Amino acid sequence: MDTFLLVIFGVVALAIVWLIFVYNGLITFRNRTQEAWSDIDVQLKRRYDLIPNLVETVKGYAGHEKQLFENVTKARSQAMQAQGVEAKAKAENTLTDTLKSLFAVAENYPTLRASENFAKLQDELSDTENKIQASRRFYNGNARDFNIKIEVFPNNLIAAPMGFKKFEFFEIAEGEKAPVKVSF
Repeated sequence: MDTFLLVIFGVVALAIVWLIFVYNGLITFRNRTQEAWSDIDVQLKRRYDLIPNLVETVKGYAGHEKQLFENVTKARSQAMQAQGVEAKAKAENTLTDTLKSLFAVAENYPTLRASENFAKLQDELSDTENKIQASRRFYNGNARDFNIKIEVFPNNLIAAPMGFKKFEFFEIAEGEKAPVKVSF
């Protein structure tokens, strides 16, 4: 009888240790994914901070493009207010499209293209876009790893009852996948 109780106790203890190990692993992966999303937020904030300066610089040379400036401002505001990965991705894609329009208008103004301030802002925005892209890849990699972790057996036996949910991927719009040509 004592041996039987020891075996039962051992199995229960092993199961508890395994549950703790899996739960802690899920928490670690979830926190890494949330941290990766935070990295995207930091870069998007930097982008949002650059846009008003860019718009003001272009306004100085192309003041009659009022509708374009309103569209950029509106898209920026919507992107800043978007909640959730899917809504954020959609809003960011819209903002990117309006920024392309802004740069297209800038092509019509040689003095603007020659402006040191505009060139600096363009470089900073380009650098920020690259950082957003890298942050997006990092986030999507972490989201993929977390999603796999909660879906595989036997982790799924713990993940679902504990309320772990899949992370959405931060994807770009289909039209964004083609390379963009911007020349100044």
